[in-house]
Amino acid sequence: MAARQKKTPATKDAGGASAQPKGKLADSSAEIVKTLEHFDPPKPASFSKDDELQAYRDMLLIRRFEEKAGQLYGMGFIGGFCHLYIGQEAVVVGMQMALKDGDQVVTGYRDHGHMLATGMEARGVMAELTGRRSGYSKGKGGSMHMFSKEKKFFGGHGIVGAQVSIGTGLGFANRYNGTDSVAVTYFGDGAANQGQVYESFNMASLWKLPVIYVIENNRYAMGTSVNRASAETDFSHRGLSFKIPGIQVDGMDVRAVKAAGDLAAEHCRKGDGPIILEMMTYRYRGHSMSDPAKYRSRDEVQKMRSESDPIEQVKRRLMEDHALSEDDVKAIDKDVREIVADAADFAQNDPEPDVSELWTDIYADEIPQAAE
Repeated sequence: MAARQKKTPATKDAGGASAQPKGKLADSSAEIVKTLEHFDPPKPASFSKDDELQAYRDMLLIRRFEEKAGQLYGMGFIGGFCHLYIGQEAVVVGMQMALKDGDQVVTGYRDHGHMLATGMEARGVMAELTGRRSGYSKGKGGSMHMFSKEKKFFGGHGIVGAQVSIGTGLGFANRYNGTDSVAVTYFGDGAANQGQVYESFNMASLWKLPVIYVIENNRYAMGTSVNRASAETDFSHRGLSFKIPGIQVDGMDVRAVKAAGDLAAEHCRKGDGPIILEMMTYRYRGHSMSDPAKYRSRDEVQKMRSESDPIEQVKRRLMEDHALSEDDVKAIDKDVREIVADAADFAQNDPEPDVSELWTDIYADEIPQAAE
């Protein structure tokens, strides 16, 4: 074990204030920061008309789906918790555009948008929300617990921060199996303060695991502003002590997300280890359907909607740069609304799980019998 270095006393600067002299610790920190300097936010990706159309349709599907889920929750068709993704659509859609077959996705409980973006069917997602047998978890998981092996979606998780360890494990599996797949691990600004997040960072950095940590900074976590809850509010710096580079991204611009996703995926596939993408985004609804969101003003929300809405940005480019007419845009919206209406109708009429499902997909081999 190396001997402990003698602590150098602080000195006084010209103004009489205490100043810590430069030493090995300061130099080391400077070196870490220096190695990350080339990870400036890339320029937004150049989108063709087809790219813009795909992004618009995918984000609009999430928006309309979430609006309908909110309605069904208010009508009593969805029980338990329900966390909507309205406003954050550009994050997951842009990231999916940067991924390829075989890449995995794992996230927390604000997960409906992630499911739809990975290609999971609207019917199956809505049926799970309403607790029906055709849902992705047979109606037993609800809003916070869905999974699709086929689409490489490894779940929404109800325990705050739990998905970060799982995503790191997926990255380990990719490295162990010698694939070039990347594990995209989403979590929020609130979860970023969990201890297991930093344990995962340490492991991922030591073993250079191909994990993209996407921190969806929607500014309020469960209702507390990041300025009150976090000592370091630039979450792209959270990996510095683990030598993990980070990029702060405009999460309301799907092109900026796509460009950052491309850079991050290439970084991981080259074997350079994990990377953090802090997505600066904003949710329009409360933390969950039961949250009135009184911790922020209506003016603030309206300002974000009018100036930064991710879907309206794409719509504007389609009409101004690609000559899409108002009728063309309305046709896309009509088609998306029909998909969502069909999913809602299906979910309300699909049978509930059979009572026998109470005893399936559990760990116990036998159900203990009550004593007579």
